[in-house]
Amino acid sequence: MSGANDRLERLLGGAALASLRERLRSRYGRGRDVGIVTLNRLGEAERGALAGLLGRRPSDAGSLRFDIAELDARLADAGLARSLRHALELLDGPIVDVAAARAEAMRNWDAVRALATDSRLAALLADGRGLGLLKRVAPQLPAAERIVGQAQRVLAQLPVAAVARSHLAAQWLGDAHALDPGSPVAAIVLAVLRRERTSDDCSEGDGEETVRELWAAAGVLVNELARPVLFLNLAGDVPAPNGEPAYLSLRALMRSAPGWDLAGRDVYVCENPNLVAIAADALGPHCAPLVCTDGMPAAAQRALLSQLARAGASLHYHGDFDWPGIAIANTVIGTFGARPWRFGANDYRAALERNALATRPIAGAAVDARWDGALAQAMQAHGRAIDEEALAETLLPDLDRRSG
Repeated sequence: MSGANDRLERLLGGAALASLRERLRSRYGRGRDVGIVTLNRLGEAERGALAGLLGRRPSDAGSLRFDIAELDARLADAGLARSLRHALELLDGPIVDVAAARAEAMRNWDAVRALATDSRLAALLADGRGLGLLKRVAPQLPAAERIVGQAQRVLAQLPVAAVARSHLAAQWLGDAHALDPGSPVAAIVLAVLRRERTSDDCSEGDGEETVRELWAAAGVLVNELARPVLFLNLAGDVPAPNGEPAYLSLRALMRSAPGWDLAGRDVYVCENPNLVAIAADALGPHCAPLVCTDGMPAAAQRALLSQLARAGASLHYHGDFDWPGIAIANTVIGTFGARPWRFGANDYRAALERNALATRPIAGAAVDARWDGALAQAMQAHGRAIDEEALAETLLPDLDRRSG
C-alpha cells in the first residue's frame, strides 16, 4: 500500500471493495469533485464500509446516498485522509482527470496535424478517419511526428517517372524497406494516394494488386514484372509479332511508354486469356486490336488501358456473364470509359438460347451492371452463368477486320 495507514486500508482497502473504489474514482475522473452521491446496487461489504466511514448504522438497502463534503470531513477528522479523493489516491494511486487528459491529447494531436504542410496529407489528417489511421500506426506522439515528416518527404516526390518503390524509400527515407507493406509510412502515403483516387481515406484492407495499382498511379513500381498484360495486334511501337499474342510488363509500360497509333480506332477488351488464344488461332493478323484484363485488371492492365484511352482509342468490353464478370466490367467501363461489347441483358438472353448446354449455375451475391439495369435482373431470373469462351463464335465476327 502506497502511503495509506493501516486503518484506512482496513476500512476502504482490499479486493472486496475494489469495485466500490473504482466507482468513486470514476466520479473524480469525470470532474465531479463535490455534490450528492447516490450509489445503487451495493453489496453488503460495500454498504458496511460506507456506513462505517459516514458514522451510520449499516442498512439492508441496496443503495446509499451521501454528500461528498460530509465524507471528506469525517475522513479528515479521523486522521485517515484529507478527503475522499485523497483516500482513494492513497489506496490506488493518482486519479486521472479524464476530461483534462482528453483535452491535452487533442491539443497534442492538433499539433501533429499542424506539421502536415503538404496539402494532400493535411486534407487526410483533417478528417477524423485519417487521423485515426495515424493514431493506429503510430500511437505515440514522437512516432507520429516522425511518420508525418517521412510521409511528407515521400509525397513531395510524387508523382515520379517509373521509380522502384525500394529506390524511392532508400533515397528519401534512408531505408529500402521503409515503404514495404505494413510500414507506417507506407500506410499513410497509400491513404493519401487512395483518397486522391476514391475519396476513401480509411480503408486499410487493400490487397496486393490494389496496392500495386495505387503506387503505379503515382509512378512508383512494385513487383513491376508481375502479371503482365496480354494483348493482340495493338498498333504502336511495341516489339510484338502481328497476329500473335504478346505481353507487356508494368515496367515496360511505365519506364518507356509505347506510342500507340490507335486514335479513333476500336480496341476490344476481354476478360479471359483463352479468348485471346481463340482469336489468334481463328483470325491471326486479321484480328482487331484485343486486350485481356485476365480477371480484375491489375497494375499493368490498368496502365495499358489508361494509355489506350489517352491515345484516343475507343474501348469495348466483354467478360463472363457471372457476378465477378459484372464487377470487372463495372471497373473497366467506369474507370476507362469503355463501352459494353455484346454485354447487355438482351445479349445475355440471346446467349442462353444459343448456348443452353454451355452454362453453369450462377453463384454468389448479385452485382448490378451499371451500364444496363436489366442485366442483373435477367441473370437472377435465369440463374445461369456463361463463360466468355463459350461465346467466341458470337464475338469473333466483331473482331474480324476483313468483314469491315
